[in-house]
Amino acid sequence: MTATAPAPSTARARATALLPRLALVLAALLATLFTAASPATAHAALTASDPKDGAVVATAPAQVTLSFSEQVAMGDDSIRVLDPQGKRVDTGELRDMCSGNTVRYGTALHTGLPNGTYTVAWQAVSADSHPISGAFTFSIGAPSATDVSLPTAQAGGGPVGIAYGIARYLSYAGFTVLVGGAAFILLCWRRGAAERPLQKLVVRAWVTLTAATLAMLVLRTPYTGSGDFSDVFDLDGLRAVLETKTGASLVSRLLLLGAAALFVAVLLGVYARRVAGGGPEEADGAGEAEAADAAVGTEGAGKPDDTSDLTFGLAMGGAVVAGGIAATWALSEHASTGIQPGIAMPADILHLMAVATWLGGLAALLVALHKVPGIERAAVRRFSTVAFVSVLVLAVTGIYQSWRQLGSWSALTGTDYGQLLLLKVALVAVLLGIAFVSRKWTGRLADVPVAHGAVAGQASGAVSRETASDDGSDVTGADVSRETETVTVPADPQRAAQLARQRAARESARAKQVRDADPDRAGLRRSVLAEAAIAVILLAVTTVLTSTEPGRAAEQETGRGSSSTAVPDRAVKITLPFDTGGPNGKGSVRLELDPGRVGANTLHLWSDSADGTPLDLPEIKVAFTLPAKDIGPLPLVPEQAAPGHWTASAVQLPLAGEWRIDVTVRTSDIDQTTVQKTVKIG
Repeated sequence: MTATAPAPSTARARATALLPRLALVLAALLATLFTAASPATAHAALTASDPKDGAVVATAPAQVTLSFSEQVAMGDDSIRVLDPQGKRVDTGELRDMCSGNTVRYGTALHTGLPNGTYTVAWQAVSADSHPISGAFTFSIGAPSATDVSLPTAQAGGGPVGIAYGIARYLSYAGFTVLVGGAAFILLCWRRGAAERPLQKLVVRAWVTLTAATLAMLVLRTPYTGSGDFSDVFDLDGLRAVLETKTGASLVSRLLLLGAAALFVAVLLGVYARRVAGGGPEEADGAGEAEAADAAVGTEGAGKPDDTSDLTFGLAMGGAVVAGGIAATWALSEHASTGIQPGIAMPADILHLMAVATWLGGLAALLVALHKVPGIERAAVRRFSTVAFVSVLVLAVTGIYQSWRQLGSWSALTGTDYGQLLLLKVALVAVLLGIAFVSRKWTGRLADVPVAHGAVAGQASGAVSRETASDDGSDVTGADVSRETETVTVPADPQRAAQLARQRAARESARAKQVRDADPDRAGLRRSVLAEAAIAVILLAVTTVLTSTEPGRAAEQETGRGSSSTAVPDRAVKITLPFDTGGPNGKGSVRLELDPGRVGANTLHLWSDSADGTPLDLPEIKVAFTLPAKDIGPLPLVPEQAAPGHWTASAVQLPLAGEWRIDVTVRTSDIDQTTVQKTVKIG
């Protein structure tokens, strides 16, 4: 089968004319998607708790509940409540209180809990497979000192987290090279199936992906739990992992890798033997056009139909297996949660396939350029086309994923996910710039062909002459073949080993001579090497990105406790007139709350009569309420410091917002009133 393609200059002109239009379309799509964004999450975040973080409750609650933005996996030990001395006061039994779209879990508390500050520590696994954790405090009656320190380490961190992260990176790298290497062989250079360097590349990629998947499976228990390496031997934990979505995905990936092993065996076995029977090697002196035709349609040694059916079957089967492996990520990570999972998962599969075809094919091309002197120019041009299509798919699916995971322009710069995404986009831009340089070198290869057959012939002749003189005699002409036959089976084993080493060195030198004979090919190798270096960094950033909390969830979690702030370092000072209706019942209360911020404050109250003199009251009480968050009233009875002056220290206000302060004044046994004022607490 032969293929007719437009001239390289025509194709480049069309591509150049298309790029501005494509950029406008993508920019318009990006703006539309961000403008139409609606609130949603794709990574679990704690959205509410009861009691709330920092709350002061009058009586001990019967239970502690946590609400999340999406479904999470929790066990009996996932929520722990500790008293001020660090002793657990929960029953250790998890309560599933989920209903409809509400995701809520809780644990019951023991009865008769004394006043003081209690710590709630929790850990769970979100629906996109990543462990999450957190802690907060609440107080019963009044805040107190506590011996419990809030944990600073995040779930999934430590040495186990590092090992799991390395395994994740290797799994992505193995998948990329495996799929990209096979695609390069089938789509760009069929003869590469018989080349030893490419065979090693594909096999090692399969081994890397398989080993990394196994490592992730056994590390899953300590990664989402204790963080202790010894838990890899916990069979009960492994059994529990296998029952999760992530465990099922990892097992499915291992099964698909079994099918991939069969694909690799056929590709590098039967298929390689068929394409190695003839083809481009026999066309060395016939010119570039004949070599390209041989590479495209006659790689079966003059039998055009010998490999076409097998090529088609391998391409279809390989695409199915590769898509299945990519789906194991899509079904267990970010794409499977949040909004539009029915669209997000196929888009994620296409995204992974495009990345693998581009970057993995780039790795295969680099190996071919450095290790195989005889790679055809047509193969390089075909990869350029495949890479261009892959980048288009990558751009479209990447824009959709960015909108889905960010949802707003502020998340693009204000969250870790958005900043990593910007770095990834910058790396892709650099990679495309270097790829443009590589494409120019490819154009030179097409326009200025080099007679590799002559170069190879000269090198071969030189090697033959060197071989003929191995024993010190001056042998030329017809004696070369006889001498060659003689030295191939020498009587002395040491001499045979020496000659074998010499022949290997000469073969390597001849291959390097042929490989380096074309300066344009050397330039292409350097630019492709630069592409590969950027691709390695890009893959690392992508791996970190897949384990980072998306911008939507990060903004929602931040917004859970955010509010307008007051002027810093300025105490809240208000005056509240009152009239209890009885004798001497008129006056005013001056209140000062310092520093007027979230957390601990000092309260001062002064009571004045109608004529401005200090008024000693039988009783005065204060309560704080945050209606927007349904917190309070938080009662407080200040202590009298002097006639007409009361004070209270460590007044805890857990959240920022518009707080209502109620002051109850009693001027006699039966005359009292409550006055109130709303103030902003930052």
